Amino acid sequence: MYDFTTLGALLGLVLAIVLIIWKVHPAYSLILGALVGGLIGGGGLVTTVNTMVSGASSMMSSVLRIMTSGVLAGALIKTGSAQKIAETIVDKMGQRLALAAVALATMIICAVGVFVDISVITVAPIALAIGRKAGLSKQSLLLAMIGGGKAGNIISPNPNTIATAEAFHVDLTSLMFKNLVPGLIALAAAILLASLLRKKKNGLAVAESDVEPSDSGLPGFLPAVLGPLVVIVLLALRPIAGVTIDPLIALPVGGLVCMLVTGRIRQLVQITEFGLSKVVGVSVLLIGTGTIAGVIKASALQYDMIDLLETLNMPAFVLAPLAGILMAGATASTTAGATIASQTFAETLIASGVPALSAGAMIHAGATVVDSLPHGSFFHATGGSVNLSIKDRMKLIPFEACVGLAATLSSVVMFLIFG
Repeated sequence: MYDFTTLGALLGLVLAIVLIIWKVHPAYSLILGALVGGLIGGGGLVTTVNTMVSGASSMMSSVLRIMTSGVLAGALIKTGSAQKIAETIVDKMGQRLALAAVALATMIICAVGVFVDISVITVAPIALAIGRKAGLSKQSLLLAMIGGGKAGNIISPNPNTIATAEAFHVDLTSLMFKNLVPGLIALAAAILLASLLRKKKNGLAVAESDVEPSDSGLPGFLPAVLGPLVVIVLLALRPIAGVTIDPLIALPVGGLVCMLVTGRIRQLVQITEFGLSKVVGVSVLLIGTGTIAGVIKASALQYDMIDLLETLNMPAFVLAPLAGILMAGATASTTAGATIASQTFAETLIASGVPALSAGAMIHAGATVVDSLPHGSFFHATGGSVNLSIKDRMKLIPFEACVGLAATLSSVVMFLIFG
């Protein structure tokens, strides 16, 4: 029934976590963890390696789509479109609604296909400038950006969404729309929690040295949003008109449109190379993730977790958000956590009667709860974007978890109401 023991799979995952904390590359950490976990789990060398290869192979369709998404991400960043979208939203909403504007801007940029850490880094200079004028603390600004990014991430064509859709064999657009309400609830939670921190400066007010001069060479708002709009329209053709445009096509087309309307098409090579550089890391991470996901999927872990839920008299659907939370926390990555949880428990959840789309949505939302722990890159990249120390950055983790938990609970409620 299974090739590896639960103990072996868990020890392999623990080893991977320890290696990641020791700053070993996450992909290598996950590969080594998969190998050791398979051997300890009683699979033998041949079975373990074959399972790892099979798990990595299952990631290839996701990796291809993620690599092509780099065209859109690169275009939005290098043409200044992402920054223009953020600036316009913040300018229109004004200082009185500064935190809401910062959160909304980050949500939208992430929702149209920019990775969540890049979304935060993109909005950070604008947020710091307005925070300086409005007297807002760095913590409130960063929480607003991270919360907005989490909200946008679960409704975006980003790597975690693509990997989850692939694992459950559901339409990407449908999965994006499934968590629209949870995303909006997470946005509201982020704004509320950020507001509680707005005046708690404690020496963390935005300094003059934190504010960067604005870039006057940005495109107009309409050219800036046209590329993402094309992607949204193309992806929406399937549920609206029954015409399937794969993200493999829609995402790079949106990037090309963005370059064309902003007058940067002559820089096609440079922009696409930049975009590729932004997705290579997550693509390699997914391959490593696939190896340990394969071992975990072929272990007794999923059966033991179901047995535990039954012993505790908990319904089977609880496995979906719980798996997303635990795996994302273990890997400190939304993408890796959502992928491992989806790859491991998709068949079990569907067999238990949970609809694939709802199960994928709950796992995906759950993966945003504790995905920003210090052994992951997101923690450090976002803290650095507003010049926060590690100590001060860690104080935000409980607030970030609350935002992710708001999304997760609302996703569960959506399942309970609508199935």
